Amino acid sequence: MPSIQQFLLGLLLSSLTATTTVSSFHLPSTASFQIRTRHHANPKSSSPRSTSSSLQMGLGEMEVLEYDVAIIGGGPAGCTCALYTSRADLKTIILDKNPASGALAITSHIANYPGVDRTMSGTELLDQMREQAIQYGTRYEKAQVFMIDVKEEETGDSTYTKCVYTPDYTIKARSLVLATGAMGRVGKPFPGEKELLGMGVSYCATCDGAFYRDSEVAVYGASTEAIEEAMFLTKFASTVHWVVPTDIEKELQGGMDVEKNKIMDHDEAMQLMSCPNVKLWTKTKLVEVIGDFNGVTGVRVNHRGSDDDEVIPVEGAFIYGNGGGSKPITDFCQSKVELDEAGGVIVDESMMTSVSGVYAVGDIRNTDYKQVVVAASDGCIAAMAVEKFLNNRKMVKVDWIHR
Repeated sequence: MPSIQQFLLGLLLSSLTATTTVSSFHLPSTASFQIRTRHHANPKSSSPRSTSSSLQMGLGEMEVLEYDVAIIGGGPAGCTCALYTSRADLKTIILDKNPASGALAITSHIANYPGVDRTMSGTELLDQMREQAIQYGTRYEKAQVFMIDVKEEETGDSTYTKCVYTPDYTIKARSLVLATGAMGRVGKPFPGEKELLGMGVSYCATCDGAFYRDSEVAVYGASTEAIEEAMFLTKFASTVHWVVPTDIEKELQGGMDVEKNKIMDHDEAMQLMSCPNVKLWTKTKLVEVIGDFNGVTGVRVNHRGSDDDEVIPVEGAFIYGNGGGSKPITDFCQSKVELDEAGGVIVDESMMTSVSGVYAVGDIRNTDYKQVVVAASDGCIAAMAVEKFLNNRKMVKVDWIHR
């Protein structure tokens, strides 16, 4: 396996030519690297000292930053964790791919977070969470993480046993928190899906269902998740258009035990179909989500065997088929931590994963309770566990002192 320097240089060159791949890249004998290590004596310090290794890199400098806590993901779980670890005087950094793309950031209004005005948007709440963590010393960086190392035998460092790699720099940390959420896609988005995300397109009925009271919505997909979300929406929407690409009626009438193959729950599907405000569109594919500057106005569908598309007028589109869903984002982990069958990171009661010193919080755990308040709670628990772990405490130190 190539070294991280080889990997990074290969990654850079592969972006310049389609014929170059990271896996087949070989480091030229003339290439060399410069790795600059920055030691942070205090997270609030504006002038950390830095040292440089003897490795030279002609393409620029690869900076190495050292922290007590590295958090991948800047949603409510990551920001809450950072707030608590920073208040505990642990040098903390958040690496966030895109602050505007998480589940909270695309939520138009927050009506069920304690103490928050119901008119506040998800972006506004997240901005406040991020700023609060920064005020207590957290460093926030917008960065794409593509790989991690989580054990001493991988990093070669007995103190900073975790490494997080980005195209611009490497983070060495004493502990690592995974908080990338569950907005991963299982396929390409449908036309209009990306453009109208947060404006009627949603992947969480529990989060957004109440905004569609007495409105018509569409749910696309035949998975158990889609069925459960559609069932939840029946409590609010005047009509739930359940759009499925397969001949679901034939499957259900045939008594197919689809629960065993973990695609769809037979009983829940029958229960959903029995709801008076559910209209089933069987053997129908989603073609496009349509809308304007006000949001979603409908979904374009095509019934199997038909030459013409049909538009279903709706105000909300909940997508759980190809192009949508809520897959935990763990691709950068490269099997470094144990996952459950659905792809969620397995944790114990303290949010620690299968690797000591590595924690996972929020929707990346694939929890059924995908709520902002739950994610924030996860972050708090993990932060206190991290403080206990790094200081070799027997008991958790509760953050009661207000500063």
